Amino acid sequence: MPGQEELGRVSRFDLRALDRDFLDNPYPVYHLLRQHDPVRHMPDGSWFLTRYDDLHAVYRDNRRFSSDKKIEFGPKYGEGTPLHRHHTTSLVFNDPPLHTRVRRLLAPAFTPRALKLLEHRFVDLVARMLDRAAQQGGMDVIADFASALPVEIVGDMLAVPHEDRHLLRDWSLAILGALEPVLTPERAEQGHRAVREFETYLERHIADWETRMDAREVEDAYGDVLAGLIRGENGEKLTSAELVQNCIFLLNAGHETTTNLIGNGIAALLDWPDEKRRLTDDPGLIKTAIEEFLRFESSNQLGNRRVVERVEIGGVTFEPGALVTLCIGAANRDPAQFPDPDRLDVGRTPNRHLAFGAGIHACAGMSLARLEGQIAVQQLLARFPGFRATGKAVRGGRARFRGYLSFPVEFS
Repeated sequence: MPGQEELGRVSRFDLRALDRDFLDNPYPVYHLLRQHDPVRHMPDGSWFLTRYDDLHAVYRDNRRFSSDKKIEFGPKYGEGTPLHRHHTTSLVFNDPPLHTRVRRLLAPAFTPRALKLLEHRFVDLVARMLDRAAQQGGMDVIADFASALPVEIVGDMLAVPHEDRHLLRDWSLAILGALEPVLTPERAEQGHRAVREFETYLERHIADWETRMDAREVEDAYGDVLAGLIRGENGEKLTSAELVQNCIFLLNAGHETTTNLIGNGIAALLDWPDEKRRLTDDPGLIKTAIEEFLRFESSNQLGNRRVVERVEIGGVTFEPGALVTLCIGAANRDPAQFPDPDRLDVGRTPNRHLAFGAGIHACAGMSLARLEGQIAVQQLLARFPGFRATGKAVRGGRARFRGYLSFPVEFS
C-alpha cells in the first residue's frame, strides 16, 4: 500500500510548481504517477499521461489528437509575437497538410543513402574534436563535444558560414526554453529576441543563397538541404515565412535532441561503470546502446496534444478541446513495457522506446541523431576508455528538455 507521503506527492504534482529535486531526478515521481494516477487531471485542467500504452495510442491517433498549437500558443506567447510566429509555423506543431508538405521537402536529407554519404564527415568532425580535447587532457562534454557536433552538422545543412555558427546554440536554447511548462517574463523575452535575431539572419542568408543558386554557384553538398527547401518539389514550395521558420526548427530539432542524447548517454555510462566497460569491450553494441540512452534518459521528456474528437484513453474519456501532456520520460521507464526499467542495459532488446515519438509526427531526423550519437560515443570510448568525471556536472534545470549545461571529464 502506498504511504501518505507518496500519495501526497501524487496529489500535489503540478508542472507549474516543480522543485529542484524533481528536475534533477523526475523518475521517482513518474513511477508514483504511473502507479497511482496514470491519467492525471492536472490543476490547470489538462491531462498528464504516464503509461507507455496510453502514449503510444495517442501518438498513433492523429485523427482525434492534434499537434497544431495555434490555440494554446496564442495566450502563452501573445498573438503575432516572434515565438508565436515561429512555433505555429514549424513542422512539429502543425498537422497535415502543412506538416506533410514540409516533411516531404526535408525527407531527402535523412534517407539512408544521404546519411551514408555523410558518415565520413561525421567521423572526421568527431576525430578533430577529440584531438583538441586530447591536447587539454579532457573536455566539457557539452560545450566541447555534445553540442558542438550537431551545431556543425546543422550548420552544414543550412550552409551557415563557420564564423557564424557560434550564434546557433544560444538561439536554440532560448527558443526551446520558451516551451517549458512555466514561461517566465525573462525566458519569454529571451525567446522572442532569439527568434527575431535568427529570422533577420536567415532572411539575409536565404536571399544570398537564392542569388547563388540563380548564378549556379551551388554544388550538390550537405548545404544543398537549404537549396532543396528553397527549390521545393514538383512545383510545390514553402512560403518565405514557412522557409525561415522551418530552418529555425531544423536547428532546434537537430541540435537539442542530439546534444542531450550524447551528453546524457556519456553521463549514464559513468553512473553504470559495468555497462561502460561492456560497451568499451564490445563496440558492436553501439546501436543498442544508443537506443538505451534514448530510453533511459530521453532528451525530450514531454509532448503535447489537443483533443479534437471525443475519445477514451486509459479508461478516461477526453472531450474535444482537452489538452494532453504525454510524459515520454515516464513511458520509457514503464515496467509493463521494459523489464527492470531503471537499469541501464546497453544490450537491451527489444527496445521500442518513444524518445522520437511515433506515428506521422515521429522525429524526421531520428536517423541522423542516431548516427551522430553512435559515432560520438564509439570514438570517445575507443580513444579514451578511461575517461572520468571531474568537477561538478550542471543539469539544465528543465522539465521538457532533459540534459546538462556543463559536464567536465578528464582523460586518464
